Formats: sequence, structure tokens, C-alpha cells
Amino acid sequence: MTSPSPAVPRPDHPLRVAVVGAGVIGAHHCRVIATTDGIELGAVVDVDLERAGALAAEHDAPAVGSLAEALAPEHAIDIVAVCTPSGLHAVLAIEAMEAGRHVLIEKPIDVVDERAARIDEARRAAGVQAAVISQHRFDAATEQVAAAIAAGRLGRVTSAVASVPWWRSQEYYDSGQWRGTLALDGGGALMNQGVHTVDLLCAFLGRPVEVFGYTALLAHEGIEVEDTAAGVIRFDGGALGLIHATTASFPGSGVRLQVHGDQGGATIESDRLIALTCRDADDAGADAGASDGTGGTRGTGGAAEAAAPAPDFAHAHRLQYEDLVRAIRTGGAVRVGTREARTALAVINGLYESARTGAPVAIPEF
Repeated sequence: MTSPSPAVPRPDHPLRVAVVGAGVIGAHHCRVIATTDGIELGAVVDVDLERAGALAAEHDAPAVGSLAEALAPEHAIDIVAVCTPSGLHAVLAIEAMEAGRHVLIEKPIDVVDERAARIDEARRAAGVQAAVISQHRFDAATEQVAAAIAAGRLGRVTSAVASVPWWRSQEYYDSGQWRGTLALDGGGALMNQGVHTVDLLCAFLGRPVEVFGYTALLAHEGIEVEDTAAGVIRFDGGALGLIHATTASFPGSGVRLQVHGDQGGATIESDRLIALTCRDADDAGADAGASDGTGGTRGTGGAAEAAAPAPDFAHAHRLQYEDLVRAIRTGGAVRVGTREARTALAVINGLYESARTGAPVAIPEF
């Protein structure tokens, strides 16, 4: 039987993280943990012990074959990072929380709304922190747009248009038996690639109340999920958001999110803020050149200065880990928790239901 860790660990000790899942995203988390203050890798967990061992060896950490082994007292784990196929998120997160550990769950929170609700219930019952990866909320571009909206600089936010044009080859879907399955992937382009952008639409436009959409499988075979989805989301303040996601777009296009208000607007492209235009004249700097969050600027017309570097992919993940550490140390709330993650999942599953039925679907409030 595993023993709960202290609710607030000693401040002079880094929090120890067990990464569950030694695949591509688990390896990324291990690298992020190694470069983030206040945490350290305590164990790598995978049912494929050879794969777990190879990843653990890169970071001088122990490898184990099950979460139960990782939660044994000798590993002194404080946080469990769930980096497995999405359909396994709930069972692992709940096991960790029932053992008194905090959790960081890769997106999406799970693929089934009812299981996501059980994660929320387990979090409340255990009194632990549960964060869900949505690292783009921590991007400098996102924070600038959110601040402009909160300050009223865009006026009444009326609409947003988001496009997530990714390319995933047939080999990508063939590379794992779980990829492209309803049971473990839960969905295709929208559930896996578009979930971040759905979450940002909710962050900018408010609480979603209804969704209508279509899905299609157009350029891949042998999978159970969509490679293209499009829909419209209605928000409680009346704003409308358009979402498009595909894994059948020829490589080269970037994710683009435009937010429109009656006093201003903003455009984020490939995680850079390329335009922030506002009617107010008190902050001309924002209108003259919107920061991309990396030291470069882009004019409001959208013409990029050639020297602007790409954002560091790992940086926002580090910020989300730091946010979780802060919440654990202080007892405060995480910035992206179960409520936000359940909302994004409900929008996605609502769009899937709408595509099946041909009718709009109401989104519950969490």
C-alpha cells in the first residue's frame, strides 16, 4: 500500500516527479523537469520496462514498470506527470491522487467526459493539486492578448477565428496501435492537435455554451477518428468562435488565432503575437509593433521582422510546472486545472456529437 506524501513538502527540498509514459511526450517532460527549478525527476514509469530504463538512464533516475511501484515510499514522489495515451489518463491520475500525490496530466485531461469528472472528484476528495497541460496559456503572446482583453482594450470581444493546420503522415498513425483509436486517442485532429487552441478560445471569449460542427476523414486510412474538423462555438457573452483543425494540411502552415473586438483585435500565429491593434491611443507601442514574446516585434499589418526567433517550445512547459509548484507550496490554485480542461474536452466531444447528429450541442458549466 502506498503512503500519501505531505500536503506541503519541505521548502528546502525539490518536489520529486514521476513521469508515467516513456514515449515522445514523456521524454519531453523529463527534459523540462531537468531544466526547471524546484523539481527533480524521481522515477520513469512504463509498462515497457526496457523503454523506461533507457529514458531513465538519460537522467540518472530509477525506472519502474508500474505507477504503484513508483509510489513506494523509497521514491518519495510528490507529483505524478501522466504522459500516457489519452484514454489512460483518468485511471492513472486517480490512482496517484488517491495515494495523496499531486498530478500534472498531459492534454487532454481524458477522452471521456465522465472520466474527466471522476478526476475532478478525486482531486477534491484527496485535497491535492491537479494541473492539466495547456502550455500555450503561458505563452507571452497569449498573456498579452488576455491582458488586453481584461483591460477592455479590444472593447466588446465579438468573435474569433482559429485554424490548426497540421500534417500527420500515415506512418504517424501506423506508429502505435493506440493512435487513431477512439478508445485511447479519443478523437483525431481536434482532440489531439486542436485542444490547445480550443482552450485558448475559451480563455479569450469566455464560457462556451453551445457548439456545432462537422468532422471528416479525408487523407488517412485505417483509423477511427477524424483528420479534419470544423465548427462554431457560441459563448455566454454572445461571441462566436470558429475552429478548424486538420492533420491533412501540407506542411508549412502555422496555427493561427485571430480575436476580434469592436475596439481592437489581435492575431497570434505560430505562438507569436503578430498583431495587436486597438483604438485607444494611450499605448501606441502596442499598436506600432506587437511583441512576439521572444524579443522581436511584428507590425500590426502582419509583416514580420526577419530577426524574430521562434519561441522556445519547452519554456511554456517549464512555466506550467513552476505554476504547479507554486500552487503546491502556497495552497493556491493552478492556472489551468480540471475545470478549464473539462471545458475544452466538453467542447470537443460536443462538436463530435454535433457531427454525428447534425444538431448543435449544449456545453455544461463546470
